[in-house]
Amino acid sequence: MSKRNIYLKTIPVAEALERARAALDREALVGSETVPAHLAAGRVTAAPVHARLSSPAFHSAAMDGIAVKAEATFTAREGHPLRLEPGRDFFPVNTGQPLPGGTDAVIKIEDVVQDPGGALQIEAPAFPWMHVRRIGQDIVATELMLPQNHPLSAYDVGALLSAGIWELEVWQPLRICFIPTGDEVLDFATRPQPAPGQVVESNSQVLAALAKNWGARMRWTAPVPDDPERIRRAVEEALASEAQVVVVGAGSSAGTRDFTSRIFAELGEVLAHGLAVSPGKPTLIGTAAGKLLVGAPGYPGSAIVCFEEVLAPLVAWLGRAPAPSRERIEVRITRKTPSRLGAEEMLRLAVGKIGEEAMAVPLGRGPGMITNLTRAQALVRVPAGSEGLEQDERVSAELLVPAPLLESVLVHVGSHDNTLDLLSNELMGRGEPLRLVSSNVGSLGGLTALRAGSAMFAGVHLFDPQSGDFNFPFLEKYLPGLEVVVVNLAIRHQGLIVPAGNPKNIRDIHDLAREDVGFINRQRGAGTRILLDYHLKQAGIAPARVRGYEREEYTHMAVAVNVLTGSADAALGIRSAAKALGLDFVPLARERYDLVIPARFTEDHKILTLIELLQSEPLIKQIDALGGYETPLTGRIMHPGMGLEG
Repeated sequence: MSKRNIYLKTIPVAEALERARAALDREALVGSETVPAHLAAGRVTAAPVHARLSSPAFHSAAMDGIAVKAEATFTAREGHPLRLEPGRDFFPVNTGQPLPGGTDAVIKIEDVVQDPGGALQIEAPAFPWMHVRRIGQDIVATELMLPQNHPLSAYDVGALLSAGIWELEVWQPLRICFIPTGDEVLDFATRPQPAPGQVVESNSQVLAALAKNWGARMRWTAPVPDDPERIRRAVEEALASEAQVVVVGAGSSAGTRDFTSRIFAELGEVLAHGLAVSPGKPTLIGTAAGKLLVGAPGYPGSAIVCFEEVLAPLVAWLGRAPAPSRERIEVRITRKTPSRLGAEEMLRLAVGKIGEEAMAVPLGRGPGMITNLTRAQALVRVPAGSEGLEQDERVSAELLVPAPLLESVLVHVGSHDNTLDLLSNELMGRGEPLRLVSSNVGSLGGLTALRAGSAMFAGVHLFDPQSGDFNFPFLEKYLPGLEVVVVNLAIRHQGLIVPAGNPKNIRDIHDLAREDVGFINRQRGAGTRILLDYHLKQAGIAPARVRGYEREEYTHMAVAVNVLTGSADAALGIRSAAKALGLDFVPLARERYDLVIPARFTEDHKILTLIELLQSEPLIKQIDALGGYETPLTGRIMHPGMGLEG
């Protein structure tokens, strides 16, 4: 059995960065180059820049009018106009033209009166240099234009050219080489179809896009198998190239096939292995041949933390650019979120404005969940000494999107349904796009969020056996005193999702008690779980008799994938999820899925747009096309006792 790596003591990210800066000779590693000034935006000056030309280079008119000698106009008064003769007392000029010799002021054309013979009259005197851009008013030749280590903007390019700077010295762009590793890793460029246990390599392209924003240039190799000699050769080749930074993807953790730490130690020096941050703990930092070595974790969530918290500041430091920063905003956390002690946690949030307050829904935390990166609008850093965040706690978060975007976010908390994806896409296609942010916490979780004021609407599908009605009996119990409007999204079909062909011949709820049937459940508080418990009780089956009852997932698609991959023989879910993955479906019940909206939001333009969309024929047709839905009530306002018939 291969020997397992052992982490060094984890250290804070800031300490790891200081070790890297101390170990690298920045002056020797990154040199300068000369580039044309018109192509310099985004670069950083390597030397001071002095103006060659003055701007303007001559006294020029700042207005359309007449050029005069100011002292010759001092006798002009209102009611006692001064008469000026052309070619002697004044000269016509347009904006930007040089002042004629002997003149030092410009009178605006609208302040003069034309005489029939070509003379002009003025009723107010000019003062010296009135409406004149003087020589060097903006730039004086030989003066310092820009200091060294100045990040060059588009505006700087205009100033450089105006000052006669045709080329200038800037720091070379950082060059990064990324080496993905792993027997299970497939080259995305081949458009592969992964088999079980295989993954498509994507971290290289995430880093490539980030590096472009940093002003760095990156190349990457094809994935290298888990062979220490082949990985070592790949690293040696990268060190011998023009790259100043070499990143090895995966292999930095503590598994028996994680070779990066050993290879870094053989080629140079390991500065840090294991950071006090989550995700991102397995990050590895070292040096070799005077260059920076980084071992990035393989999981996307961990890799992103390595890229943004370690690589970004070091690339900025090496390139003499400002360290990256983000705008901050105060947010209110919508649910209690525990955190482990001992490591700073990077928690991503879905954020939207409800009234004047920014509400933040903590997203999933698995390091392999890349979709949480695409869904997040903000990031909060939970300190290493904290046990987590409390519900309704207000914290400072870093925005990952422009602040105005939060005004167009529609916050949904509640039960998952595939039609929400349709809504999300259609809302983004409106003339004024709206972004739907959903937190899948189940129907009861959605009602709890409405009670706390942390959502604009909640999707619920709760059946009350005593009344035979949906949702309203639960609103009375969980939202007493809160005025709400209930709008139907669809009637949907719930049932048992089973593999294609139904190989175990699962026919009804009683088959879940069989020893040869493995089940995957929804989370506590989900309406689907409440429905399951109701049918189990009706059938006289104790939950303990269902093998897998305690296994939980948070969406219909997640339980369907478990069935597709063989990790479960059955799951309770909606027909559209089964249809989407080519699975079979055993009908069990029809239910009403409604959107519960606090009445105080019904005049909000986002909610009005949502309701308008629900009542549109194109959306209803799309819902019907999913399969497993009925839409006679879609978009209608619901009332107690309407059941499934309306």
